[in-house]
Amino acid sequence: MPQAHGVCDRFMGSLRRECLDHMLILDGRYRQLVVQEYAAYYDQERPHQGIGQSIPEQYALSESNPSSGHIVMRAILGGLHHNYARATNPN
Repeated sequence: MPQAHGVCDRFMGSLRRECLDHMLILDGRYRQLVVQEYAAYYDQERPHQGIGQSIPEQYALSESNPSSGHIVMRAILGGLHHNYARATNPN
């Protein structure tokens, strides 16, 4: 499928620019772990320009007030990227 080549090329370019160009990969097993973590980040947390800065896999919205709760940061790929989200309120 010709459309699939564009999607694959876009992902591979993002993987190289946003991840592999900034890391020292010493063996194949480590490379595989890095690519798997980046692919999960790419699909689940990274906004995409082509779909209006939306995230491909939308998370279920909690019923709590979206403006309440502390913002927590999660480091991805050893701090190369970060994800910010509101902590859920246990009350």
